[in-house]
Amino acid sequence: MPADELQQETTELLAALVRLNTVNPPGNERPAIEHLQRYLESAGLRTELLAADDARPNLVADLAGERDGPTLCFLGHVDTVLADASEWTHDPWSAELADGYLWGRGAIDMKSQVAAEAVAAVSLAREGWRPARGTLRLVFVSDEETGGEIGADWLTATHPDKVRCELLINEGAGQVFEYGGRRRYGVCCAEKGIFRFTVTAHGAAGHAALPKTGDNALLKLGPVLARLARQPDSFELTEAPAALLAGLGEDPSDPAAALARIAAEDASLLTFVEPMLSVTLTPTMVSASEKINVIPSRAQLKVDCRVPPGLGEDAARRRIDEVLGGETEDLRIEFTEKVQGNGSAVASPLMDAIERWVAANDPGAGTVPVILPGFSDSRWFRNAFPDCVAYGFFPQRHQTLQQAAPLMHNADERIDVRDLGFATRFYADLARDLLG
Repeated sequence: MPADELQQETTELLAALVRLNTVNPPGNERPAIEHLQRYLESAGLRTELLAADDARPNLVADLAGERDGPTLCFLGHVDTVLADASEWTHDPWSAELADGYLWGRGAIDMKSQVAAEAVAAVSLAREGWRPARGTLRLVFVSDEETGGEIGADWLTATHPDKVRCELLINEGAGQVFEYGGRRRYGVCCAEKGIFRFTVTAHGAAGHAALPKTGDNALLKLGPVLARLARQPDSFELTEAPAALLAGLGEDPSDPAAALARIAAEDASLLTFVEPMLSVTLTPTMVSASEKINVIPSRAQLKVDCRVPPGLGEDAARRRIDEVLGGETEDLRIEFTEKVQGNGSAVASPLMDAIERWVAANDPGAGTVPVILPGFSDSRWFRNAFPDCVAYGFFPQRHQTLQQAAPLMHNADERIDVRDLGFATRFYADLARDLLG
């Protein structure tokens, strides 16, 4: 299919998906999933709906080859975070085209990638293409934004044979950025772990009108917040972050110097790179007295802690000790969530194929491994299928990393429509390259 037709069809499919409100909760993904099912079936793909909740099904679609071979899976979710229309320039469910962008909730995260993956598969099928070996599989799921309990987590646990794959492309990276005079596309190879914890301060209650009658637990959190505000540098470089620095032409053995050079060249890039290299501690919630006239005997601070892939609770505890000094009689620390980071090998035939495509379609540009500070559905596939190589990659040549990333989960989410055709061509070419 010509490039302009790929872009037009992907834009139209994305617009249809954006107009279907799938804010999670409650989700209500069935209309979007059924729309995709009809679209894929029209080109001859075999489809199946699998659901833990009838209103929120998941879609699996296959284009099988003539011989045995690897399964290449294009993964995506159709649910979105909420949106307040009063904060937007264009209604978040209008899918309005303006200034070269398609506006709406999900335009970046991640109905755009779902649309591009679907159009790529349909365009191949219409041309009569079938894999010479293996299978092209599309898995479009519900419920990613709240953890995947009835989406990818449920699918991989309940129907592993229907979603099994050796190669997987999901969300997580792909927007272009420039460093050292060269255009680069990030390929998400890993995701940080989550080790959230609560700091509880203990004191004694009293009447707020007589401050010295109590021992105000809330005040004891003041020094904790101050230490979190001035955290010393500390680096934990595992495979993916070390490969990122090396890919940028920096020395992984001296991350402080590397960050200094990145900051000097492009301070906006530092915002994205720095969290990939360390354990991060971010205070997010505080609670204390339930009545304004009562001195709190207990106050709690919730901290979001993210740990590089390959490391676990020990790394989180080391960082907590460095920053907060550990527990005391009045301050107790308790982990409330522990999710190990996950990742795939940086070097693989899938990475080679991505690099070939970037070199051919953006001459002079290259790829670099990156880490997702948050999480995606890739983790469920990596956990279920240890041999699966899973990367996040949605190539955007026209809308840069610095332009696109701040729009995720934010007002005025939008995507440059030229990138829809660019990405769709990538998915179609990748299938041909890897499956023949």
